Amino acid sequence: MREDWEFKKLGQVCKTSSGGTPLKSKKEFYENGNIPWIRSGEVNNRNILNSEIKISQIGLDNSSAKLFPERTVVIAMYGATAGQVGILNFEAATNQAVCGIYPNNKFVPEFLYYFFLNFKQELIAQAVGNAQPNISQTKIKDTLIPVISIKLQKQIVEILDQAFEAIDKAKANIEKNIVNANELFQSKLNEIFSQKGDGWVNKELSQIGEVQTGNTPPTKDKSNFGDYIPFAKPPHFKPDGSIVTGDSMLSKFGLERSRLFKKNSILMVCIGATIGKTGFSEQPISSNQQINALTPNENYAPKLLYYALISPFVQKQVLNEGTRAQATLPIINKSKWMKLKVNLPIDKEEQIKIVKRLDELKRYSIKAENLYTKKLTSLEELKKSILQKAFSGELTAL
Repeated sequence: MREDWEFKKLGQVCKTSSGGTPLKSKKEFYENGNIPWIRSGEVNNRNILNSEIKISQIGLDNSSAKLFPERTVVIAMYGATAGQVGILNFEAATNQAVCGIYPNNKFVPEFLYYFFLNFKQELIAQAVGNAQPNISQTKIKDTLIPVISIKLQKQIVEILDQAFEAIDKAKANIEKNIVNANELFQSKLNEIFSQKGDGWVNKELSQIGEVQTGNTPPTKDKSNFGDYIPFAKPPHFKPDGSIVTGDSMLSKFGLERSRLFKKNSILMVCIGATIGKTGFSEQPISSNQQINALTPNENYAPKLLYYALISPFVQKQVLNEGTRAQATLPIINKSKWMKLKVNLPIDKEEQIKIVKRLDELKRYSIKAENLYTKKLTSLEELKKSILQKAFSGELTAL
């Protein structure tokens, strides 16, 4: 910290307050409302431009909700976005999980925004609660902030604006490259598995090999679990197609009460938000009932079926069947899943050649994505470093 900077508690130099929630049971508190009402989950951007919910004047008057003026700096105090900070671009009320710092003539709102962005982890470290951090308004008011001239505040904001704009542009380019790498791979999958013609056949999964649905042995009986065979669940499916079960294993006794999928089986999640997520197992494996599996017969290169099932041609079928059964919780049962159709070359040598080409392209795609992800991480670290220097008075322009 700069020795010539004066520091005071936020509560000594700024007025703060938290919001409130009008009773949900009172329809008149919300119906035809025109007052924006911000919840903590909406504090996720620098400039807060709108609210999902609006309350009425009656709702505002009959609750602890308060109307914050435009340019108020808001901080999420608990929930998934605890510690996040933003600036209201309009007059709005908030719920009790949001602390508002009223604008005044001592501070530029953007300066306070950047300060608390830099201070986020310290605030969370002071939070209470295990499942989700809970930051009290008292902790925010007791935060020591630099009391410096408006001119110096504006200079810091300008430097940070320029730096963050450049970093954000670089991030956007990298994110675009990640999308392009993934799209290249998906495009190739679509090109291969949507084709039909001489030497290719269109078959249902049931015609290709053994189709099974996983099963969970009774969890109360601990003897069902051990270290005999991996037991897969949806979270174990990785983006590269591997299935990493960790310590989720069945005993030999537990496997007898579950399902055995032989090595070189293709597993797919068939219910919920991750429906269609697919993995390939080179070793024998079992799974819970949320997963269907295909073990191809000797006429097919097993890895080819993995690529076929992650292709847009098949994934579209999965999603269509899943949402047709139940829109809110997509699900595709075994009888529907085994009727999914795939296009495959008859010649096994041709199948193996396709697998080799796709393996190579996938390695390139994963390598590119890992490289770009590392660059994104480095840019985020650069942001943190610049913020720390700004509020330590270390930026050379100051």
